[in-house]
Amino acid sequence: MSKREFVIPFIGLKIGNHLFEYDIDDDFFQGIEYSIIHSGKVHVTLNLDKRENMMVGIFHVDGKVFTNCDRCNDPIEVEAEGEYQIVYKFGEEVSEDEALIVLEPNAFELDVKDYIYELISVSMPVRSVHEKDKCDP
Repeated sequence: MSKREFVIPFIGLKIGNHLFEYDIDDDFFQGIEYSIIHSGKVHVTLNLDKRENMMVGIFHVDGKVFTNCDRCNDPIEVEAEGEYQIVYKFGEEVSEDEALIVLEPNAFELDVKDYIYELISVSMPVRSVHEKDKCDP
């Protein structure tokens, strides 16, 4: 995957909704240092609503990933599914809200790679374990 694949040059987008789709695979996860996800196939859609002074991104995550079992530490396949909204606004202040990203006034593009990884991570079950008789003793 190209690093530029996840960069959206929003300065050239018209006001309104724009749809972006990403098919995330093993290469994506292997490129992230200390990832809790080893591999997987996840489809991500981003509906980016560009407005005059801000943008609203609605991410939808749907797929399966491999992580380690919390009980035996062997690989386990788990579902990653969810929908998340992130508001991007322009300004100088620092945001404490993780659903609000403040962009510098002179910003012209948005890199969504890190947001996609975080959203896939929080879409996984809180505890990932095999069925009792499937764990490696």
